[in-house]
Amino acid sequence: MFARPAFSSVLRTATRTTPLIRPLPAPRFLTPFQARLLSSETRTAIDKAVSSAPVVLFMKGTPETPQCGFSRASIQILGMQGVDPEKFTAFNVLEDEELRAGIKEYSEWPTIPQLYVDKEFVGGCDILMSMHQDGSLAKMLEEKGVLVEPGDEEPTPKE
Repeated sequence: MFARPAFSSVLRTATRTTPLIRPLPAPRFLTPFQARLLSSETRTAIDKAVSSAPVVLFMKGTPETPQCGFSRASIQILGMQGVDPEKFTAFNVLEDEELRAGIKEYSEWPTIPQLYVDKEFVGGCDILMSMHQDGSLAKMLEEKGVLVEPGDEEPTPKE
């Protein structure tokens, strides 16, 4: 990764005042501009996905069959909050490696699942859990108008 002179060339150029072993140069990190490797096609596709519904979850698996505990917990939280299924969509990042890597860069968030509400990144499972517990998620979802309206629930079948 780092260009180091061969050990024999270090020996030839060493003098009594210069040590034989020199410290490696400090690692050179990428600037934010250089780190932005997300292709314009992927960025456009993610923009379109985020805009596809008022509530969008990028997850591992599907809402019916989550493939990780964090995705399962996120779906359960959204269900307990009463998110309207007509205003919700989910994308399985396991079906597309470019999406899986791209969504992390897009949001600047390292983990999946990721929740977007009204095209704004909310957070991952840990953030959802915290917001659920302190009531701020319920308030936000209500303000955004993405909950099932009272009376819109399916009637319970009578026996």
